[in-house]
Amino acid sequence: MMKLVAAATRLALAFVLPLALLLAGLPSQAQPAPADTTSPSPDYIAARIRWQSELAAFARADKEHPPAEGGVLFVGSSTIRFWTKLAQDFPQLPVVINRGFGGSTMADCSYFVRELVVRYKPRHVLVYAGDNDLAEGHTPLQVLESFARFTNTLRAELPDARISYISIKPSPSREKLLPQMRETNNIIGAYLNRLPNSDYIDIYTPMLGTDGRPRAELFRGDMLHLNDEGYRLWRSVIAGHLRGAT
Repeated sequence: MMKLVAAATRLALAFVLPLALLLAGLPSQAQPAPADTTSPSPDYIAARIRWQSELAAFARADKEHPPAEGGVLFVGSSTIRFWTKLAQDFPQLPVVINRGFGGSTMADCSYFVRELVVRYKPRHVLVYAGDNDLAEGHTPLQVLESFARFTNTLRAELPDARISYISIKPSPSREKLLPQMRETNNIIGAYLNRLPNSDYIDIYTPMLGTDGRPRAELFRGDMLHLNDEGYRLWRSVIAGHLRGAT
């Protein structure tokens, strides 16, 4: 069975990787962020309505305490949002900015990349998103496309910023999606292999037990969000990818 899964993954990569390389190599042809168009898409309009209060809260926080430029910014879904000790966990970094908004997708991050990332002019951007996309029925390829739009906009606006993708985590509550998670992680990892000044951070593997199943002890009671032990693991894995940011 494992051989069949591996063969299927290789076959998927054979078809998807050329598209990933195309997306990586042609930033000038990337789709512009909907916020800059005169006719925003229905999906963008729906996302703007859905996240209006969260975006407004970030704007108020920036007005009260404007973050300094040149920091390290984390953006993504609830796993980032609930990382309330993010700055304390990485005290060696110049500025740590948390722009997580719970329930968000990789598509949402691509829509609001200018508001949530570019405006702060960070030196390093770490993004965690994608599992909500899969839970909503989107395909791994659609997650890749959203991530490519995110990176293309970021590259166009901040060409020197480093980009790191934190792999989709294997949550017990979403165990049935593990095959799609692995495929998404694989194709985004392949994409990043050809994207300069970027890296793929694998937190998927260390969050699996010896039986190949998600480690429940890393999660809260909902078996979706991380507990303190889970965040300690994330900190230990991610720290090695942040040394160049100091």
